[in-house]
Amino acid sequence: MASRRMETKPVITCLKTLLVVYSFVFWITGAILLAVGLWGKFMLGAYISIIADSSTNAPYVLIGTGACIIVFGLFGCFATCRGSPWMLKLYAMFLSLIFLAELVAGISGFVFRHEIKGTFQRTFSEAVKNYNSQDERSLAVDNVQRSLKCCGVLNYTSWLSSIWFPNNGIPPSCCASISDCNSSDLRNVTIAPSKVHQQGCYELVTDFIETNMGIIAGVTFGIAVSQSIGMLLACCLSRLITANQYEMV
Repeated sequence: MASRRMETKPVITCLKTLLVVYSFVFWITGAILLAVGLWGKFMLGAYISIIADSSTNAPYVLIGTGACIIVFGLFGCFATCRGSPWMLKLYAMFLSLIFLAELVAGISGFVFRHEIKGTFQRTFSEAVKNYNSQDERSLAVDNVQRSLKCCGVLNYTSWLSSIWFPNNGIPPSCCASISDCNSSDLRNVTIAPSKVHQQGCYELVTDFIETNMGIIAGVTFGIAVSQSIGMLLACCLSRLITANQYEMV
């Protein structure tokens, strides 16, 4: 019996080391998610408002998930160092929940990517049609057009049906060169096309989605697999510690 306990101790020590390292990496991923959520909330709020029909909770989801992972990452380190079987089981249960959530999120994002593209086209079209240069969505449209160097939904002609166009023309955010673009040119349907970006914003955004969706899905599944590894480590360690304690009785 004593000999068996001696053989089990190095295995327990090895598993503890692996799980502590894993928990630290897990903690880092939580910190990254938290940072991305905060960045999305304060830096990308205007962009997100175009796609969402109403105020989106996506940044808050990232912030909440990141904060939970940070807390449970620290909990995992504590449970591993203390060698508490019930704490390790609780940690494994949390990892399994994260695994399922990430798996569902990855599959849903890949399956519904066309729906996301359709939603963007509809909401961006509405934002262009009701553009007034002042509200949140209008400012977001300007930001997208400047940063992506695009104009309108499919092209600059999207602005011809906007309530903004009859009195103001195409917005300056469409200009290919601000120094060679004035309000009178933008109101002239003959001159304006030569002064603005030719590519529509919808094409650029959807190309990005198509190009990067596979990468995003791969990263999501990779993270999900890492959760399953941590879950197995925590379960194995919990069982070994429980068995070792039972043999000592």
